[in-house]
Amino acid sequence: MIRDTSAQDRLVEVKPNRKRRLLFIGGGVALLVALAIAMPGILRLFSADASVSASRLAFATVERGPFVRDIAAEGKVVAANSPTLYATYGGAVVLKVHAGDAVKKGQVLAVVDSPELRNKLAQEQSNADGMKVAWERAQIDARKQGAQLQEAYENAHIDEQTAARNLDRYQTAFAKGAVSSMDVDKAKDALEKAQIASRQAKSNLGLDKDSSNFDIQAKKLAYERQQLLVQDLQRQVDDLNVKSPVDGQVGQLFVAPVATVAKDAQLLSVVDLTALEVEVKVPESFARDLAIGMTGEISGNGNTWKGLVSAISPEVVNGEVAARVRFEGETPKQLRQNQRLSVRILLDKRDNVLTVQRGSFVDESGGAYAYVVRDGIATKTPIRVGVSSIDKVEILQGLKEGDRIVISGTDSFKGAQTVAIAR
Repeated sequence: MIRDTSAQDRLVEVKPNRKRRLLFIGGGVALLVALAIAMPGILRLFSADASVSASRLAFATVERGPFVRDIAAEGKVVAANSPTLYATYGGAVVLKVHAGDAVKKGQVLAVVDSPELRNKLAQEQSNADGMKVAWERAQIDARKQGAQLQEAYENAHIDEQTAARNLDRYQTAFAKGAVSSMDVDKAKDALEKAQIASRQAKSNLGLDKDSSNFDIQAKKLAYERQQLLVQDLQRQVDDLNVKSPVDGQVGQLFVAPVATVAKDAQLLSVVDLTALEVEVKVPESFARDLAIGMTGEISGNGNTWKGLVSAISPEVVNGEVAARVRFEGETPKQLRQNQRLSVRILLDKRDNVLTVQRGSFVDESGGAYAYVVRDGIATKTPIRVGVSSIDKVEILQGLKEGDRIVISGTDSFKGAQTVAIAR
């Protein structure tokens, strides 16, 4: 038979391990303490209406401090003064400059050739010369007629004096009985006739002077009216030489260097580089707070310049309002039209204001409530917000300094009163 190992087996007595027992007891006590501490949180977790992961949310803390409302936007340089030049009369045009050329005020940029207009000017000038001759002839005729009437009046006056002396002689002779009374009566009649003739001559002299003056005045007015027509035609002929109204740079050419154009056709534009502004697009929500004269900053090319809001568009296009900011002081020389620059417009600046970082919660709730986070639970709290800046929102009511709120992602809360924030 094969012998087994039963003769070698011994019963081993196991002694109790006090350290292990103490370790198990300590672990149980720690577990009970942890459950007691975590129990309120667990109870709140189960009492929440919903649970959302913190990774899907953004949080911010309510702070008190300075509040600056400003608008930051990208803008482009535009010319505040960029006139477009037109052809004042139809004809063949020859451009004297190219796009981008620097020009001076009064420099001829294009010439329009219009033989029809020049011929019309010559005709009207000839008519004006004829009217001037007629006016001068009327003055000579008036002087000549006046001299003749003056002579007739003086002769009538002499005849009146002669008749008066004859009457005196006849009256003296009649008193001495040398002549009859009939001769005295004839002398009286002759005096009356001479007096009538003298008065008539004097009247004719005055009437002729008035008539001559009217005739001269009429011819003078006709000549002056013709002169105005000639001056207007001369202006049109001068405008055939299209001149630059400002110092600047030739912008866009609308016609070929040599072309035939109609009246009022666009020829070219001139950009006044001494009057540049920056045009920006402002969101409609901020546009209502904009006002002409507000200060701002314009930056680009490593430089910063002070600016002032100079114009605000009265209409909203695609949710934006166009505004212009001009440089305060001298316009920088190195800028070019359509160049991109950054613009910052200061709307408001205050100290000791309760604010929180701006987020989508304002749009989602309309600024009526916010979710305040305490011990992992977000509670829906009524609030009242004030004005907003690019990165902050003014808090007027419902929150206090140090409160932590959810600023984005609250759309997943679906309006729940309490939401558990899972780690």
